[in-house]
Amino acid sequence: MTTHPEVLWAQRSSDSVADKNIVWLTVNVPDIDETSLQYELTSTEVSFKATSKTDGRAYAFSLPLFDEVDTEASLSKLSSRSFTAVLRKKALKAEYWPRLTKEKTKLPFVKTDFSKWVDEDEQDGAPLEEDLGGMGDMGGMGGMGGMGGMGGMGGMGGMGGMGGMGDMGMGGMDFSKMMASMGGGAGSGPSGTDEAADSDSDDDGPPPLEDVEPSV
Repeated sequence: MTTHPEVLWAQRSSDSVADKNIVWLTVNVPDIDETSLQYELTSTEVSFKATSKTDGRAYAFSLPLFDEVDTEASLSKLSSRSFTAVLRKKALKAEYWPRLTKEKTKLPFVKTDFSKWVDEDEQDGAPLEEDLGGMGDMGGMGGMGGMGGMGGMGGMGGMGGMGGMGDMGMGGMDFSKMMASMGGGAGSGPSGTDEAADSDSDDDGPPPLEDVEPSV
């Protein structure tokens, strides 16, 4: 017997920039058994099935989407706490989808992700690089996560592997802003400022030497 997992969603829209025309999906199932994960995305539907190693329960859902998505440009990521997907909307439109699903049906397990959601008329003030948070290490559908040693990700050389972020399809990202936002988690702004580091900058150095009269 399967159970519906909690599914959180949020979105952005644009009639000119494809990278800003996306839907976030976060499936809150902790400690997913990777061998049990079945994730399928078509242009009109998303489906998920997996077993949690924490409680041994099987979780599944299938959702017909409100509108078509670009499967080739969409991304996904598996972590110890959840499964996350970024779906690229196929049609460039300034208007938000009125809902996630095709039919106007109330689904108790589908909820708004308020950590990422902004109103349609305020989305220009919410930079994508900050809202994406830790999604920067996805790299693509074939390499879930940015951990060294995983298939196809050899030779990363520590953080140097972040240079591959250009393949994500999220064009226009500011690398420095992304690194700052990763410290605060998804949906958060920069993790801090440099004020504390500059607090001792008023030190004018050692006092000048006093003149000494020459001895007779």
